[in-house]
Amino acid sequence: MAQVNTIGMLADVRDFTPHPIPLAPMQSPSAGVIHLWFLDLGGLAGSLRHALGDDGAVTTGQLRFARRFYLRLLLGAYLGLPGKSVRINRKQRGKPVLDSSVHDSEIHFSMAKSEDRLLIGFSTSGHIGVDLEPCGRRAHNALGVATRYFSPAEARALAALPDTEIDAAFLRLWACKEAVVKASGLGIANQFARFTVDTDMTRPATLLDFEGEDPRDWMLALVRPEEDFLGAVAIRGKVTGIQASRLIAPQ
Repeated sequence: MAQVNTIGMLADVRDFTPHPIPLAPMQSPSAGVIHLWFLDLGGLAGSLRHALGDDGAVTTGQLRFARRFYLRLLLGAYLGLPGKSVRINRKQRGKPVLDSSVHDSEIHFSMAKSEDRLLIGFSTSGHIGVDLEPCGRRAHNALGVATRYFSPAEARALAALPDTEIDAAFLRLWACKEAVVKASGLGIANQFARFTVDTDMTRPATLLDFEGEDPRDWMLALVRPEEDFLGAVAIRGKVTGIQASRLIAPQ
């Protein structure tokens, strides 16, 4: 299992173990352990289309279908069911959860997409949140966005950085904040300013304060499943390890 290193990377591309389809039944994550899955949907869909003699580009609609299909495929492997038998509901603020009237399981999950890549986190220790961003993403008026939506401490920290460092620091903050609000289940509206993430890029991603909560109750870390993508993982609870996997086409 991957461990947090000095720059806060919980797992990088070398830690994501490839697992080909079809998947055998899997054990759910044990207490304190997070399971992360990274998928290149373009590659997976392209492999299938090539096998069917169709080498056309993957469409937006096909990617949308693929995200739902592979989420249910993975959940089914944990639940010992065909993916089509997995039932998912949405809580009041839109967070997807297993339908408790159908599934007697404490497995929690979160999904993030970026282009044709997908990151899915699973946990039995509590609600989890993940985010995935392309490393080359540049925010329009990053300091203005931070001043309006981030905590005052984060906005000040970003403004104090050299211009050449602002984009990378903003991207890291954004990914972390997305992961936290997904884990909280409260939705993004008016939530970003409630907590502060450490802006220092030389230190692990950490929650410094959280309105109404103890930030020490939260685990926050970064992942890099591919060189050009940055992910973040957040969960309220202690984490002892991570199992990072990459779903790939049949061998």
